[in-house]
Amino acid sequence: MRGVYTPVTKIRRQVFAEVAKLAYEGGDYSRVEEIPFKIIPGEVPSYRESIFQERAIIGERIRLAIGLPLYPADQPTYISKGVEESAISEKVYDPPLINVIPFACNACDETAMMVTDNCRGCLAHPCVSVCPVKAVSIVDGKSSIDRSKCIKCGRCRDTCPYHAIVKYDRPCAAACGVKAIESDHLGRAKINYDKCVSCGMCLVSCPFGAIADKSQIFQLIHAIKSGHKVIAAVAPAFVGQFGPLATPEKIKAALKELGFAEVYEVAIGADLGAVEEAHHYVHKVASGEEPFLATSCCPAWSVMAKRDFPDIAPYVSNALTPMVATARLIRKDNPEAKIVFVGPCAAKKLEASRRTVKSDVDFVITFEELMGMFVAKGIELGDIETEEIFDDATAAGRGYSVAGGVADAIANCVDELYPNASIKVDRAEGLAECAKMLKIAQAGKRNGYLMEGMACPGGCIGGAGTMMAFSKASAAVKKFQAESPDKIATRSKYVEEEEE
Repeated sequence: MRGVYTPVTKIRRQVFAEVAKLAYEGGDYSRVEEIPFKIIPGEVPSYRESIFQERAIIGERIRLAIGLPLYPADQPTYISKGVEESAISEKVYDPPLINVIPFACNACDETAMMVTDNCRGCLAHPCVSVCPVKAVSIVDGKSSIDRSKCIKCGRCRDTCPYHAIVKYDRPCAAACGVKAIESDHLGRAKINYDKCVSCGMCLVSCPFGAIADKSQIFQLIHAIKSGHKVIAAVAPAFVGQFGPLATPEKIKAALKELGFAEVYEVAIGADLGAVEEAHHYVHKVASGEEPFLATSCCPAWSVMAKRDFPDIAPYVSNALTPMVATARLIRKDNPEAKIVFVGPCAAKKLEASRRTVKSDVDFVITFEELMGMFVAKGIELGDIETEEIFDDATAAGRGYSVAGGVADAIANCVDELYPNASIKVDRAEGLAECAKMLKIAQAGKRNGYLMEGMACPGGCIGGAGTMMAFSKASAAVKKFQAESPDKIATRSKYVEEEEE
């Protein structure tokens, strides 16, 4: 539902803005208890049966936005419990990252066949005739499905001449490419964390706003307030995310207005990675030493590939992700700084908590969370006048945010560096499609290939922390690429420095 402003979107953004204000203002944090009444005023519920339930859900979202855990609904607690202790300049992360707020969940059926109003009550009623378990009958002249008998085979749907029968899946489960959404004892959604890779597709697909991830904006703001040198590393997907008036240069200026000392493009790391993986492909895959190369920039896809396909895990690239490569480059000249990855992705929060990465990246926030910071400080991006420029990266690195962009960047490097080599490419969007691609590779049918996997539809521009519709985001990124004076990753000044 990226790019569609719904009541769920409104609430989520209000929570981020209010939590950011709380951090900026400081003082007595017990007033956090007042925020649900500010977001949900009055006595009449707007979205659910009870205004008390609405405020309770807001309270849980506030806790998650501060980085705190949910509390069981059958135990007494206060929103403010733990807030004072979390008002620090360091990341607060207590797993899990993605959380279902149980009493916000509508307990949707996992899968169901349903007769719609389009049923004409026809004489033939083939739906009744084809049902193998006699779950379909005619009631008051219309088809009716007994869900206790239905095996969801879909024969009734397929045979209905009016397309009056539909099959639907629980939205969060349908969006999950690793089948991590299960049900608890009350039929509510529950995440199996042994399967979850924290891609965040469930949280942007739940129409009841029952799923949320933990944020780090509260601690980030305290780091800025405390006088730390804080540097932003902005993911390539940022272009267009903050509206048509928010040019890349204005966004850079706005970040500095928030207190960031410097702003870098993560496309720098993408350029470095493209060149490294081009060398790897030619020396290892084209030579026949390895069967194929799977890209590594998407942490959710990489974790899924290594976990669910252990026999081909060695062929998932070991190149640093753009986030980590850029952070390490920044860290060379700024060893004491706090480095913040600003991006579209929930899974990056998990990546930054890994033992091998947490010393490189101090905080991870999404574009939507950053917008909450802008709102809290009253920053209007369209009104900013600036002489800032973005000249860090090439068009290739900036294209990493759109599906196909990673493979294109690597392939162009191969053409540039090894003109006599040829490259074969396959790619997939969404974890279910990525798994299909890996199964084909596992069967030996992708030997000699470079494989690009993206957990989110459309690529990073479809991440859980984005705000723009895919088509508009893609157009904005391509425009930014077209304006880049250097087109191929090998032309990056940072690549040249690394090679020296």
